[in-house]
Amino acid sequence: MRGIPLWPAAERAGLPIALMAAGFLPKVGEVAQRHPNLKLILDHLGRPSGVTNPTERWANLPEVLALAKYPNVAMKATGAPSYSDQPYPFRDIHDKLRQLYDAFGPTRWFWGTDITRMPCSWRQCVTLFTEELPWLRGRDLELVMGRAVCDWLGWKR
Repeated sequence: MRGIPLWPAAERAGLPIALMAAGFLPKVGEVAQRHPNLKLILDHLGRPSGVTNPTERWANLPEVLALAKYPNVAMKATGAPSYSDQPYPFRDIHDKLRQLYDAFGPTRWFWGTDITRMPCSWRQCVTLFTEELPWLRGRDLELVMGRAVCDWLGWKR
């Protein structure tokens, strides 16, 4: 007996799916379009894993930004410090973070750490977002730092 395909089953069940999707971003767009009630979360800012060259690390940014047009696609800003070549406060990625934030907005852009591989402390992972990004303030900051992901997943606060 054949199994039930993942995407329609998750959509019917109301089960959001988080993806390490850097290598198949066009497929994510296809899935988002075919299954508009399926909530998808791009993990790790849509960055490819294991890429050390800064230019290659952000080469797919236009493809990631294009996925923001689908209202059922969100972004988890997990591991942001690890994509920087500078020490805290990682100023070389601030513009990329801003582009992603502007594309997805505060209701679809979620903070995260992946602390086990960060080049900084837990506190710096937090304060990168809460203190170092001057454009992220007030209600939008509250959304990014936890409220929006709770809303997206349907968790009661």
